[in-house]
Amino acid sequence: MPEPFLFAVILTFIAALLAMPICRQTPVEVIANWGGGVWGLMSFAMQMALVLVTGSALASAPALKRAIAWLSSLPKTPASAIALVTSVSAVACWLNWGFGLIVGVIFAKDIARRLAGVDYRLLIASAYSGFVVWHAGLSGSVPLKLATPGPDLAAATNGAIVDPLPISQTIFNPYNVAMVVLVIIAITVVNTLMHPKGTGVVTVDPSLLVDETEPVPQAAGTPAEKIERSRLLTWLVALLGISYLVISLGFRGSAFDLGSVIMIFLFLGILFHGTPVAYVRAFGKAVSGAAGIILQFPFYAGIMGIITGVGESGICFGTVISNACISISSPVTYPLLTFLCAAVLNMFVPSGGGHWAIQAPIMFTAGAELGVDPGLTGMAIAWGDAWTNMIQPFWALPALAIAKLSAKDIMGFCLIDLFVSGVIIGGGLLLWAF
Repeated sequence: MPEPFLFAVILTFIAALLAMPICRQTPVEVIANWGGGVWGLMSFAMQMALVLVTGSALASAPALKRAIAWLSSLPKTPASAIALVTSVSAVACWLNWGFGLIVGVIFAKDIARRLAGVDYRLLIASAYSGFVVWHAGLSGSVPLKLATPGPDLAAATNGAIVDPLPISQTIFNPYNVAMVVLVIIAITVVNTLMHPKGTGVVTVDPSLLVDETEPVPQAAGTPAEKIERSRLLTWLVALLGISYLVISLGFRGSAFDLGSVIMIFLFLGILFHGTPVAYVRAFGKAVSGAAGIILQFPFYAGIMGIITGVGESGICFGTVISNACISISSPVTYPLLTFLCAAVLNMFVPSGGGHWAIQAPIMFTAGAELGVDPGLTGMAIAWGDAWTNMIQPFWALPALAIAKLSAKDIMGFCLIDLFVSGVIIGGGLLLWAF
């Protein structure tokens, strides 16, 4: 697969070339619509980058690593190791996708160090397979964007949604919760059953599992160094952030949105790293993982501008596509169609935020015309985006780099997880719609 950035550029030109004949727009109008949208997702891009970075930084905290070391001592057989890695990584990804990606592979490597006879390829594949539930969880781009108040919501959905949707209608909807639980159980069982027998087991060279040793901190000498390593300052900052969350969410009844998720992982990360300077270093290491988000989001926003823009003809490209979706759907089948569209799009745009930018103006408009619950439409997009991550290796690359494997080592296992989870998700969406 080429770099996802190239797909963002290619899709920009495809959208522009289609908008001209379909919407009878001039090249100048299309370029104006594109340029008017390019910076329309700046705040959202920053939020997505912080979700990844704060989650990754927390996963590297020494306290978390000690907890992982304790958990990795529990499995005594290869089957129990695969089951534990799958379930732990899935729950971690549901909490925060950046956190889950890193924790899962660290956990898998720690088990590989301790337990002989476990297939290393399947162990890493199991750590990654939990990623299939991330977009149905607490850091899901689409459901949290739907819960975030502000004028951007109406603009992004082409006016189909004005008031924010609480997460009780999306993430914590009983149908969504049931799908998450069933998918986690299913991939845990399937991954366990896929463990090779006898000579089919591929173990790992122990030298590949040696992590870089952390430098031993020197005694603080100057006043600046003492402040950098002040645990009191860490506790005060963490207390400030956590107190605000308790007041805002608990006493004032504010919505749980993207900002809430970021604050939780930001201040937990500061707290678990112990000192300000330790968190700064962990945060710096995690930032490189957000490069794709920062680079690609202006292009996603530009595509959104083309889709929602209107020229002198008065024809909106998004409305044309929405009407096409309506013509081949019913209120019951529409969520499944939305899920499949998102699944295909994810092969080219492996970003939940990118899906929001490209699909929100189309799918929510069509869903509103059909009378489909907007929460269901949003979760159909979310599940489709997460589902084909099992065979789209973009988000597996950080995990594979830590594990020192290539995509071909795990994709066969992930393909089976794709089929199994797809049946559950598709059936769940149909039942929800019905």
